[in-house]
Amino acid sequence: MSDSAPVSIYKLTERWLAEDKDPKTRAQIQALVDAKDEAKLEALLRYPVEFGTAGLRARMEAGYSRLNQLTIITASQGLSAFVQREIPDACTRGVVVGHDHRHNSDTFARLTVRAFLDRGFKVYFYPGLSFTPQVPFAVKQLGAACGVMITASHNPKDDNGYKVYWENGAQIKPPLDLGISRCIEEHRVPKNWDAASIADDSNVEDISESMFDAYIEATQVLVQDADLNRNTRLRYVYTPMHGVGAPFAERLIEAFSLPKFIPVPEQLAPNPDFPTVSFPNPEERGALDMAKSLADKMDIGLVVANDPDADRFAAAEKQADGTWLSFTGDQLGTIFAAAVLENMRAKGVSVDKVAMANSTVSSRMLEVMAAKDGFRYTDTLTGFKWIANELLSMQNDQGCHIGFGYEEAIGYMVGSQVLDKDGVSALAVFLQLAAHLESQEKRVGDYLEEQYARYGYFVSSNLYFICPDPAKTNRIFSRIRFGDDGRSNDGVERTDFVRTHANDVLRYPRTIGGFPVSYIRDLTVGFEMRDVDKLATASLQVGEFDHVPTFPVSKSSHMITFETRNGGRITMRTSGTEPKLKYYLEVRNSDNDRAAAAADLQRMVRAIAEELVQAQENGL
Repeated sequence: MSDSAPVSIYKLTERWLAEDKDPKTRAQIQALVDAKDEAKLEALLRYPVEFGTAGLRARMEAGYSRLNQLTIITASQGLSAFVQREIPDACTRGVVVGHDHRHNSDTFARLTVRAFLDRGFKVYFYPGLSFTPQVPFAVKQLGAACGVMITASHNPKDDNGYKVYWENGAQIKPPLDLGISRCIEEHRVPKNWDAASIADDSNVEDISESMFDAYIEATQVLVQDADLNRNTRLRYVYTPMHGVGAPFAERLIEAFSLPKFIPVPEQLAPNPDFPTVSFPNPEERGALDMAKSLADKMDIGLVVANDPDADRFAAAEKQADGTWLSFTGDQLGTIFAAAVLENMRAKGVSVDKVAMANSTVSSRMLEVMAAKDGFRYTDTLTGFKWIANELLSMQNDQGCHIGFGYEEAIGYMVGSQVLDKDGVSALAVFLQLAAHLESQEKRVGDYLEEQYARYGYFVSSNLYFICPDPAKTNRIFSRIRFGDDGRSNDGVERTDFVRTHANDVLRYPRTIGGFPVSYIRDLTVGFEMRDVDKLATASLQVGEFDHVPTFPVSKSSHMITFETRNGGRITMRTSGTEPKLKYYLEVRNSDNDRAAAAADLQRMVRAIAEELVQAQENGL
């Protein structure tokens, strides 16, 4: 769709109806044509669904901007052409393809296989339901050229996705996404719709059993004390959140010699409609209510969960007063990091060769732990494409042992078996820790308290403002950068994404909630500076920047981080998929003073709304 002049919506409609061989989606477009609903046709057909570092993710319905059989075929045609061009012996090395239980996932996966076969690829296929980490594991294990997983993780039921892994077993990162996107455009006419024919193709190999057996064997390195696991009195409730996780979790738990889970029966079987939850994400408020209720009835004090494609993990524990503590993503990250470090020490790994990482919007507690205990640490941009690839670089370039990586959105990578978040191995490692603590008559919450006592107390607030007007969002960020009027030095009101010029003067806030700002990093304009509060001037000249961020800079979105002298850290960013202005706030109190940390947090929450976002004035 790169015509120099805009194509009329009816030309696009004719093109779609000529290309689409799926009766269901053809009928959807034809019904809109008959109803003369040009607005809906524009929404579905005008702009192709964008391929990014997360692959594709969209609602399932007709149109070039959605996920359907046509867009899956063209994406697979383009991806297979790009992989064949970029990776030596790609066809021989093959591609790994898997899918979850969502509506259309099986068909989408088989169409993906068909496109790769047509280009001469060997295909390693999971024909039944698979959990997402199985694909990157198999890519690494088999030395495949790439992998594709059909899943939308914990998105709403009407969504689906197309997730891509590169030859190293990690998610793709820039500029691979741009190259793949161009190749998709070059191969945008769908060719082969025969998904059924893959069943008889000799170039397709079913790897379901062999790869899960290999996964079980690879994760045995994470077992700490099989005898202790075997003899524990630990009892717990598990929910796969209507997803695919249960059979895989069951086998790995058995391989760890841990006791079987007690399932939430209504949520045990895969169900693409997710009938008992409003949103199939275990970190959402209320998502674990059924599991907690069952635990209460059975006098059980621990609940664990995976999201529907089992790449994320969540947990809640009943405390001494009978209330439930639902661990945040950062609290679980701290718990895992401490447990992994203990395990690696016990196995004789030198601490200074252990590598850990988390995303820049996750807790700084991991950084404090590294400074105190001596392991290697780095933070990255959000997403496991950055976390896994950075840890892999630390392994290859510095000779480090990959210990642990995580992001606050309950994604955990324990060890190097899978170079992506893996909710099933995280589940087993967490239960192993709980069993170890149970033998000492401790709770996991007690273990977390021990980390606070050692490293200081951290409290966070991760929230968002709804802002459906992009121009308003840009004005908010412009005001943060350029001062009260949101204008740069040349008098231009910044209602688009910021375009910095040599004469632009940045006037970031010097205090937030009355706390002096000590650090600023702006990954939109490309600026990073420490000890900001020691500068005599309140403005910064763009043309004189000597402080270039180590992270990639992108003018296509907003992302600013502030640190304050009271131990506060705020990252504000726009969402790439939703009309949200997100913020991630954390306050550290090194003296473990809970009341002081909580008071500072609330003060800074108010300051974000009133000083930075001006939520009331902007109607947010």
